[in-house]
Amino acid sequence: MDRINILMVDNDPRKLLTYEVVLEELRENLIPARSPNEALERLLHSDIAIVLMDVNMPGIDGFQLTHMIRQHPRYRDVAIIFVSGTRLTDADRLKGYEHGAVDYISIPIVPELLRAKVRVFAELHRKTRQLECLNADMRRLSMRMIAMQDEERRRIAGALHDSLGQQLTVAKMIADGIKLPEARKQAEDVGQMIDEALRQVRTISHLLHPPLLDEIGLEFAVRWLLEGLMKRSGIETTMDLEPCKFPRLPEQIENALYRIIQESVTNSVRHSGARKICVVLRKYDGEVSLAVCDDGKGIPEEISTFRSGCIGVGVGGMRQRVGELGGEIRLRNSNPGTRVEVVIPTHWMQTDTSGAVQ
Repeated sequence: MDRINILMVDNDPRKLLTYEVVLEELRENLIPARSPNEALERLLHSDIAIVLMDVNMPGIDGFQLTHMIRQHPRYRDVAIIFVSGTRLTDADRLKGYEHGAVDYISIPIVPELLRAKVRVFAELHRKTRQLECLNADMRRLSMRMIAMQDEERRRIAGALHDSLGQQLTVAKMIADGIKLPEARKQAEDVGQMIDEALRQVRTISHLLHPPLLDEIGLEFAVRWLLEGLMKRSGIETTMDLEPCKFPRLPEQIENALYRIIQESVTNSVRHSGARKICVVLRKYDGEVSLAVCDDGKGIPEEISTFRSGCIGVGVGGMRQRVGELGGEIRLRNSNPGTRVEVVIPTHWMQTDTSGAVQ
């Protein structure tokens, strides 16, 4: 079992020694600090789980020190236990809790009580840390599964294009080569059917994974998607970019944004009755934002709020992709229509000139 760090803050060395004796049997790492400044120094260089602090100290008192500790994002949730031998009124206790203390112990301390309280917060810290590790493992597994799905799409798309597409092309050449007058009409019919099959294979292959996404980036893959949608459905589509020459993004982000756009526009065509769809992409320092808007009938509240059991696989997949990249997604009615909004941070990823993640 990993030991946790407990910071003991008191300007009286005798009290610090008392705390060490009382808490020794817990077998945790006990770190003494004889002043607020020394306590802050310890906090900067150690991962502290619990702070045991005297309220009455010269200069900066316990209340002020707690306020300073809470300003650091790393220690906003650390357990702080106040100890006091003089400020024992209800108003003092209330002030302690208002400043962020989790408990307020009076002097003389009861050793068994102090040990019990510290033990509870120590175990709570361990459980929280274990949960964070499990969540991190789940996120890594989820990201791996998404990557495997994208790779499988890429593989199937390649197989359709390279294998089935080539076989159909050969069949078309054979049909075109038939010269017998009595079979010419049937050969032309077969050729037309093969042409249609080839078009469908190319469409399915590109929808599974457009080669443009790998070759020249998100902007051109989305343009191809919207142009094909406009031809097939008659829905007016537009795309707005900032900057106009949209840069390459890390592969994970480009894949995620393309899938979200694909799912959003497909939902608009199938369910909204929209006549117009607009895709807006913005790249700022440290983040990329996406908005997909239509002028259709909107979506029910249970879907816009991601109510459990009400969202489908498509919306759930969009939310998962964004979550794994540390971003946010919102669905809302824009009167008229639906608006899908996504923000994904990019500052934690670096790319080379090819767009690969470093």
